[in-house]
Amino acid sequence: MSKGASTRQAVLDQAVEVASRVGLAGLTIGSLANQVELSKSGLFAHFKSKEQLQIQVLQHARESFTDQVVRPAVAAQRGEPRLRTLFERWLVMARESAPGCLFVSAATEFDDQPGSVRDQLVRDHKDLMESIAQMFRAAVSEGQLSEQADPEQFAHDLYAVMLGYFHALRLIQDPAAERRTRRAFENLLSQAKS
Repeated sequence: MSKGASTRQAVLDQAVEVASRVGLAGLTIGSLANQVELSKSGLFAHFKSKEQLQIQVLQHARESFTDQVVRPAVAAQRGEPRLRTLFERWLVMARESAPGCLFVSAATEFDDQPGSVRDQLVRDHKDLMESIAQMFRAAVSEGQLSEQADPEQFAHDLYAVMLGYFHALRLIQDPAAERRTRRAFENLLSQAKS
């Protein structure tokens, strides 16, 4: 990796961490330049605008989520094992994400703000939902889940369960958050089998 690519990677890692704490709107080229000890003009040369910085931070966070959650799931055996791997890896990422989940905070921050950042965020969420639905369809084709089950409904419900887990774990600090989330996931799978 070149020095420029290495610097960019380090900047994006730091930017995701900062944006997870202060939100994408709170992430500025000036504040990030101070944190990574680069000049503002040097950082500006990498990103050109605050909006481009925000979009690239989302893309970087998406790549990280894909590497840590989606790719291991896709590498698992087709069907229910793939869904279980996705769920387990997602639990770990939610539990270990500090200071928080960029996608959860950004969804609230940009839900009613039209523009390219919101558009990117919507694409990311829709792509995740479609990935879940596709894994579910594979489980149906393997005969492990009912043909009457709705893949999009399962994706919606699993996403809601994981969002609930994140809030119970991080905001409410419910010690039973993971146990309840596991039960909810098992209930979803059980319903999909009948």
